[in-house]
Amino acid sequence: MRTESSIVQVAMDRRGVVGRRGFLRAMGMGAAGMVAGGVAPLGLSDLLALRADEMRQQRRACILLWMAGGPSQLETFDPKPGVENGGGTEAIETSVPGISIAQGWEALAGSMGDIALIRSMTNREGNHQRADYQLHTGYVPTATLRHPNIGCVAAAELGDPSFDLPHMVAIGGATHGAGYLGAAHEPFTIPNVQRPPDNAQARVPAGRFERRLGLLDRLEKAGFERAGGSDRVRDHRALYRQTSRMVLSPRMDAFDLDREPEVVRDAYGRTPFGQGCLLARRLVEAGVTFVEVRRGGWDTHAQNNERVGKLAGEVAPGFAALIHDLKSRGMLERTLIVWMGEFGRTPKVNATAGRDHFPRVFNVALAGGGVRGGQVVGASSADGTEVKDRPVTVLDLMSTVCKSLDIDARKEYQTAIGRPMRIVEGGQPVDELFA
Repeated sequence: MRTESSIVQVAMDRRGVVGRRGFLRAMGMGAAGMVAGGVAPLGLSDLLALRADEMRQQRRACILLWMAGGPSQLETFDPKPGVENGGGTEAIETSVPGISIAQGWEALAGSMGDIALIRSMTNREGNHQRADYQLHTGYVPTATLRHPNIGCVAAAELGDPSFDLPHMVAIGGATHGAGYLGAAHEPFTIPNVQRPPDNAQARVPAGRFERRLGLLDRLEKAGFERAGGSDRVRDHRALYRQTSRMVLSPRMDAFDLDREPEVVRDAYGRTPFGQGCLLARRLVEAGVTFVEVRRGGWDTHAQNNERVGKLAGEVAPGFAALIHDLKSRGMLERTLIVWMGEFGRTPKVNATAGRDHFPRVFNVALAGGGVRGGQVVGASSADGTEVKDRPVTVLDLMSTVCKSLDIDARKEYQTAIGRPMRIVEGGQPVDELFA
């Protein structure tokens, strides 16, 4: 007769992982055993818990490294040394022969085998607010509708509703919200990465905290809901139930960077951005679906080279350590990393040694999530003023992110007034990234 331990053993493969076939085979054995009266239900419960944990470990995730202000492509991943528009920036070799990046990014050069560059991004929006919105949502802003952040979409599509941490987290500042997806998918913001979120910790014992929630629920039902505020009560109730699960969750330890070895923290760089990348890894490892790590300061209208050099010295080590850490933990293949800002900078250097807004040509870097590293997609012209080969639009990029995360980009949502809205309206994935 099969015991519950033997059923679990059958489910596991040679690596000790509960695979799909093993799970189904063991479930069949367990059911038969239960009918025969020889297996207690606890064995199946343990098996279900193992399978749920394995599915959480396999779920895809995304980390967006957001360079707010618009990083110069010529001082990041598309340098033009020796030409008038090059701005004096030199190129450095990387670990992939034939792929050069700008000086100042030496910490990232050794990781190029895991990175794919798109040098032919192109768009029309040259206003910070409008372009920022578009690169986060795939839509240009309108006065009548708030579109959801792609991270909130990923949270809605991939996140387990019973999971007790937020599935969308923004580190280093607020980002765009969930729009018509509703309050349940709004980002959780961590303004200061150096300390755990103090607004998500219970100030009273758990039992007393839960009694307070029950009282709030009764007050809302007795008053505001009956007075016609049922929609708002529903959203509020979903929000505070989600928050209460988070407050009481043992996974809140994921926010505590002091649990990391000093050598790991040093590898990421002791900067807000570097530590933000480390926190992103910890959150994804805990089961969070989408994390945005923000670094501003890229609006370099003056002293572009000097300012980008300082930013690169902070961003490159964090980016490189994130790739290495995810890879060493076996998480890179299921975790997409996207490095980008809202647009690029003008090829022509202005009178204050800066570069101005330039959406016509800019670059994006990707790693993990099924993307094949060590390649460049598209090219800009020799003087950097236009796309020379393989233009990639914002909609193409959004479709690519969806493909990496195994999300149907053509899926339609219904807004509050019944208007159908696709996740991505147009565009095609950049398939060569996955070849």
